[in-house]
Amino acid sequence: TIGTVINLEEDNVGVTLFGDDSGIKEGMQVRRTNRIAEVPVGDALLGRVVDPLGNPLDDGSIIKFSEMRKIEIKAPGIVDRQDVCEPLETGIKTIDAMTSIGRGQRQLIIGDRKTGKTAVALDTIINQKGKGVRCFYVAIGQKQSSVVQVVEKLKKYGAMEYTTVICATAAMP
Repeated sequence: TIGTVINLEEDNVGVTLFGDDSGIKEGMQVRRTNRIAEVPVGDALLGRVVDPLGNPLDDGSIIKFSEMRKIEIKAPGIVDRQDVCEPLETGIKTIDAMTSIGRGQRQLIIGDRKTGKTAVALDTIINQKGKGVRCFYVAIGQKQSSVVQVVEKLKKYGAMEYTTVICATAAMP
């Protein structure tokens, strides 16, 4: 089972595991991989449902990716970042009229339960069809059945062609 070191002392190591911990007991020996935690990136992930480490969760084939990126990197400074100069329209007139969203910006939708956050996100993703936008729907802590419904709706409207769903359900380790 792969993990990342969070605490390193002379006589013990604290590790956050990225998988099944059922066969692991206190006092077991661990070995380092000499690698920094990384995830696959690229077009091979489009149309797929993956866990936060890029492992496929859908019924599709193994993902053949050509590039990996470290998960913990220093973000580029404001001056070094590409300018956000092109608008991204959600397709929801009231949102587009009140809030300007730049293409390439990350967006967080915050609200109470059952207020339509998922509906806004899905409508926005669906409305990007044919615009050359790659979308990422991140579902953390949701029920698996809810994530399945999201994926089915995206498939129904042809949006999975340009979307990756990253999923860590409440039942996952």
